[in-house]
Amino acid sequence: MKNIAQYAFLPVLTILFLGAETAAAHDPVFGLGPHTLFKGGVEIHAGGHREKSGDESETEAELQFKYGLTGDWVAGIGIPYVRSGDGDDNRGSTNLSTKYRFWRHDSFGVQESMAVLGKVILDDGEGLHGVEPDGNDYLVGLTYGYEGRKWYRWASVRHRFNADATTGAERPNVWLVDLVGGIRFSPTEYHEPDWVWMLELNGELIERVSQGTGSAEKQLGGNQWFLSPGLMWTYRNFAIKAGVQLPLFYDLSKDQEKGDYRALVELEWHL
Repeated sequence: MKNIAQYAFLPVLTILFLGAETAAAHDPVFGLGPHTLFKGGVEIHAGGHREKSGDESETEAELQFKYGLTGDWVAGIGIPYVRSGDGDDNRGSTNLSTKYRFWRHDSFGVQESMAVLGKVILDDGEGLHGVEPDGNDYLVGLTYGYEGRKWYRWASVRHRFNADATTGAERPNVWLVDLVGGIRFSPTEYHEPDWVWMLELNGELIERVSQGTGSAEKQLGGNQWFLSPGLMWTYRNFAIKAGVQLPLFYDLSKDQEKGDYRALVELEWHL
């Protein structure tokens, strides 16, 4: 299979060399915000993600397309490609997502809003580490955002329902919790580059399950929390996000590896 960089390189170059008007996507790097597109708006999104847990590592590149059905409702599709630490390249699972902003309140220099979201992760990908899902995974969530001229804050909670593996092994469900603060040190005008610095607290509450029997039995699940500094840079319709997740606390089952680190870079282009 072709190297993963070949899949990521073309969309990244496309975004870098095309220009246009507004980029107002102020959402966290790792967490989730209530931002939606304007009606008829298009977002092209290319991202690279790397994580390491114990002896296992994984690098993922994903290309996403989103469309504004209305000013409060957006739908999207994502197609990832994944490389494991042993150099095995696989196409990841296609995901279909939607987000609906059901509440918005504007005051002088401040916008607050809330949204619900849903995502279906199809079982059309090639599993890594010998684990392939036997069915689709589903994710639902709720998010709140406060966006001011200087200060930002976000909070979100999501629940991922994972299908069992093709081997019959149970894959644990996961709660995801995010608390995020952001600051723009120097308020800018629309035609100027804009910087927002963020600090996130990201939690994963993993269902405890047993896989296998006898001497081959494995215990999975538990909790882990990450402290995640990040940065968002925007210029008109173009945005770059980058951040790193560092383990803060973990209480995992004996066979569940804690995350050593996770790094993420994302490019967004709005039309």
